[in-house]
Amino acid sequence: MVQFALPLGEGPGKGPLRIVSGSGNLPVLEALGVPETWPYRTALLSGPPRSGKSLLARWFVETGKGDAIDDAGALDETELFHRWNRAQELGTPLLLVASEPDWRIALPDLRSRLGAALHLTIGEPDDATIAALIDAHAEQRGLSLGETAASYLVPRMSRSYADVERLVATIDRLSLERKQAPTLSIWRDALAALQGGGDGANAQPRLL
Repeated sequence: MVQFALPLGEGPGKGPLRIVSGSGNLPVLEALGVPETWPYRTALLSGPPRSGKSLLARWFVETGKGDAIDDAGALDETELFHRWNRAQELGTPLLLVASEPDWRIALPDLRSRLGAALHLTIGEPDDATIAALIDAHAEQRGLSLGETAASYLVPRMSRSYADVERLVATIDRLSLERKQAPTLSIWRDALAALQGGGDGANAQPRLL
């Protein structure tokens, strides 16, 4: 499992923000590394909630690969079309991040341009990715879970990027509330809280 530290300093917690590579996003990472091969130097990135779309866009920009527009579907279509045209004029690769792989586009010219772009989708995480994400989120919070945490937590939780983040946030919150290290009893209670809807949202950092 490979992790890429973002060239952006520390995240909202105590540690650096990291992109964890796995089976769900490895094809996307490979494609982001060669934007000169994209049709019209344009790619559209989508994926599950909290799967790292925004982090990948920030990495793409900060490493000098090209320009990126996060939450492109929320931007005025005329402005988005102008941004696409400017990128074409400058020869700058453009990455568009969207919540859905296909959003309704009313502007015909924009619809045809984005239809011809490279479409990239982050897949659901496998067990190895979930384990690495648990470690990455814990590291970002300065939280020491121990070597056996992932082996206990991964088989007992859903395959969801968002739930991994919520779970680690809940473990962190319970550990702080009880003033004790996050051991088995806290892991178990955090899983129960997550399954029951108590996700520790107040302690959740924005990592994606």
